[in-house]
Amino acid sequence: MTDFLDLDLTAPERLRAILAEAARRKAARQAAGATGKALPDADAPLAGFVLALLFQRPSTRTRISFDIAMRQLGGACLDLGGKQLQMQRGESVADTGRVLERYVDAIVFRSDDHSGLQTLADSTSIPVINGLSGRSHPCQVMADILTFEEHKGDIGGRTLAWVGDGGNNMAASWIHAAAAFGFRLRFGCPPPFAPDEALLAAARRNGARIECCASAREAAAGSDCVMTDTWVSMSDSPESAAERRRLLAPYQINDGLMAHAPEAIFMHCLPAHRGEEATDSVLDGKASRIFDEAENRLHVQKAILLHCMDRLGL
Repeated sequence: MTDFLDLDLTAPERLRAILAEAARRKAARQAAGATGKALPDADAPLAGFVLALLFQRPSTRTRISFDIAMRQLGGACLDLGGKQLQMQRGESVADTGRVLERYVDAIVFRSDDHSGLQTLADSTSIPVINGLSGRSHPCQVMADILTFEEHKGDIGGRTLAWVGDGGNNMAASWIHAAAAFGFRLRFGCPPPFAPDEALLAAARRNGARIECCASAREAAAGSDCVMTDTWVSMSDSPESAAERRRLLAPYQINDGLMAHAPEAIFMHCLPAHRGEEATDSVLDGKASRIFDEAENRLHVQKAILLHCMDRLGL
């Protein structure tokens, strides 16, 4: 049994095995013509297992994909919002984890507090999966890599551009991925939203090729993929949100920017603030793969669960 907290904490060969299993299970369901989304896979490898979704932040894709993933693997899922538990009244994350490990086989934790995620992992003997934290979003980036490789082939040696806020959790997981998967990562961000220097330095020590460019255009030019994320989060004050929009406006993904990467696909983890970080013409355009990404969350979550339960078949 093992946790899945950050990409840089999982060996590259294991990450590759997760992607291979996700692709295999996706293909198997397609070949079988499975119509019911909750219909179990033929082998139902997690029959009898229970997964707890402990979410302190709203979620659409992470919540639903893990729930359906567990059902397709033959197991069951408990959806535990933070307000449903005694954590709302002050019970600690550690004590909550010690209770849950007596009832369930694994936990997906989603919270702004990355230290809480680490505390939960340290306090329990069952696998803990990072369903998003304030620092990183590894499950999403694994689904994005699967999506990229479905459309563009092996990501190794390719060039990906991240445009917009380079200091958020998605950007951090892409930095980890650059070291693990061997692609070139370019950032086009205003200086206040540049990636964390310590994070960049650590990734570069592990072989990552990462460039910080002076403009969105320079980052995107000739790339194989252009990516972005929302500029404003729920925790930002109205004043902070307005300043963020002002500084990031020149970094919008629009048709003019995509023209500098004519062979690129476009990815966004969703939800999108249409008309802010990306225009409708890009989000819904021929280069867009945003809904393929969303679908692939399901297939990758299944492989991550099998990895954590030591059932990946390695």
